[in-house]
Amino acid sequence: QVQLVESGGGLVQAGGSLRLSCAASGRTFGSFALGWFRQAPGKEREFAAAISLSGDRTYYADSVKGRFTISRDNAKNTVYLQMNSLKPEDTAIYYCAALTPYFGFSYQNTKGYQYWGQGTQVTVSS
Repeated sequence: QVQLVESGGGLVQAGGSLRLSCAASGRTFGSFALGWFRQAPGKEREFAAAISLSGDRTYYADSVKGRFTISRDNAKNTVYLQMNSLKPEDTAIYYCAALTPYFGFSYQNTKGYQYWGQGTQVTVSS
């Protein structure tokens, strides 16, 4: 079992930046691939970014590529999402998620993730 707790959300003007953090407790952090997903009102939860176990590979949705950066610090059991050049359409609840890699898994698929945080609200005003 692993517990995930997000922080760092808030209200920011368009063009601004926020840094989300997700602290994990429980099982070995380094054995999990990690992802950030987001869900806007009335929409399905969607993939934003993901990072491999060691952090050597990262993946991004086209909508955030070049603006968001995912990173992890395995010594601190924390994954981060640096969000720059924020747009009103980035407004959503942001969730971090963890999965133990298995054959054929996809970083982008919500169904593959075994553990989820409670989410943190990000609101971008125009």
